[in-house]
Amino acid sequence: MSRIDYDLTKIRAFACDVDGVLSPSVIPMHISGEPLRMVNIKDGYAIQLAVKRGFRFAIISGGRSEGVRVRFAGLGVQDIYLGASLKVPVLNEWMQKHNLRPEEVAYLGDDIPDIEAMQCVGLPVAPADAAPEVKEVARYISPCMGGYGCGRDVVEQVLKAQGLWMSDHHAFGW
Repeated sequence: MSRIDYDLTKIRAFACDVDGVLSPSVIPMHISGEPLRMVNIKDGYAIQLAVKRGFRFAIISGGRSEGVRVRFAGLGVQDIYLGASLKVPVLNEWMQKHNLRPEEVAYLGDDIPDIEAMQCVGLPVAPADAAPEVKEVARYISPCMGGYGCGRDVVEQVLKAQGLWMSDHHAFGW
């Protein structure tokens, strides 16, 4: 049974910030100044399974790291927007491109730049360690911290609600 108070059968798409959501809020810096991200393997498994199941997935990040693009493209994510200083225009363009209604989208965000985008979708989600202002607009606050399974938590609950979690051979491979 889902812990999310929302009709998860409506969800067709996920939009996610990266830093603080799919990677921890604290990240090491390379000597060149490039932030190095850690990612959660279980988040990755859930994301690639959702993509295989036909869900739309967007990465919308203010960061510009090509490592982020490589990681999520490798999971099958086609819509990767880096350097998005304002997220609402990017989110709206992506939703229009894929004919998505707000109630069909979950947005996972953790900090102030995500608030307006979270207010544009049916299911705004925050990790446990999100900024207090973000938690105020979230419809669901994951018990997982950003980078430590928040993505998996939400995607798994949606797939389970739709009978798509471990339901056939797609679930048992990458």
